[in-house]
Amino acid sequence: MTKFSLRDFIFLLLGLCFLLRMESQNLVENPSFETYLNCPEHLGNFSTDVKGWSTPTEGSTDYFNGCSTEMGTPKNFNGSQPADFGQGYAGLYLYAPDDYREYFQTKLVRPLTKGVKYKVSFYVSLAERSDFAVKEFGVLFAKDKLSIPVKKALSKKQLYQQKNNAYNYLEIGYSNFYSDTQDWILVHTQFVAKGFEEYLIIGNFKSNARTRLFKTKRNAKQGAYYYVDMVEVSEAMGDKIISPVEKIRAFELNKIHVFEDVLFAFDKATLLQTVKQELHEIYFYLTKNPVLKISINGYTDSVGSKKYNKGLSKKRAKAVADYLVHLGLNQNRVVWKGHGGQKPIADNGTFEGRRKNRRVEFVISKPAP
Repeated sequence: MTKFSLRDFIFLLLGLCFLLRMESQNLVENPSFETYLNCPEHLGNFSTDVKGWSTPTEGSTDYFNGCSTEMGTPKNFNGSQPADFGQGYAGLYLYAPDDYREYFQTKLVRPLTKGVKYKVSFYVSLAERSDFAVKEFGVLFAKDKLSIPVKKALSKKQLYQQKNNAYNYLEIGYSNFYSDTQDWILVHTQFVAKGFEEYLIIGNFKSNARTRLFKTKRNAKQGAYYYVDMVEVSEAMGDKIISPVEKIRAFELNKIHVFEDVLFAFDKATLLQTVKQELHEIYFYLTKNPVLKISINGYTDSVGSKKYNKGLSKKRAKAVADYLVHLGLNQNRVVWKGHGGQKPIADNGTFEGRRKNRRVEFVISKPAP
């Protein structure tokens, strides 16, 4: 019989904890607004169209879904934005004349646990016709559901007029990515729960005078309209790396590396669960070497048009980049690009070859002097 030492037991225990934490549950139901009660046909029907979501004020938050001809995707009244996580996403004004605001809210699967660290994240993209971009995104957790008859910014005075309610307010500030009108940008932060949080509300809780802005057009007079998708609230340790007991894996600089496990299903840009351990190793290496940067390149097989495959490969590279940022890597240290079906590494005439060509490569390097 093989001997099982205390050291082996400790490694096994750490491994089990690692795997359990990787599976942290998203406490937001219908996080990407895919399940709807009504296919949207009019502006301002978010609270009646989307299952599990509502609006806490009288602001007319919008719902877009590919099922609709009037409120579809990618083209809509404020520009064009393809859905990245299915067919649906929300749209709302975070800044508008006369302090007009829009919000959305949902009830979590269960109340948060006091003293536990959680992460909250969502993806945003600034609408092309916006005149401004905001530099902070507001996140409010509440004990009870909000229903306040106002169309302006929710103030502390209004919130605390709700007797017996309790709040945990977070503000997520960004300096470089708030004005992107093409890609979906990951917005995220971590916080310690107070123990009463059961409702999540997202929007801008500041007046116009207090909102930090970036003007996107010279004669800007209108608002900042954002698309929002894939909302997540989960325990913060769910995707945080546990420091390895043994030597940290090293990566050769300025060399093309192919992710060993980052393979994608056909026509998909969703990370498979098997990739995460390798991404954790890369993240840990980069945190220990803060001067290094990573360049990520996505590829597809040859099935499909060149234009479609280039877009899909870009999404695949971005999925890897977003996950590293989600773990805590600074966005300024990550770049990504999609190359479509260029440079296959295997025969596209076979199933196995096409599977290998659905890959992501990366290069770690020092910044140019």
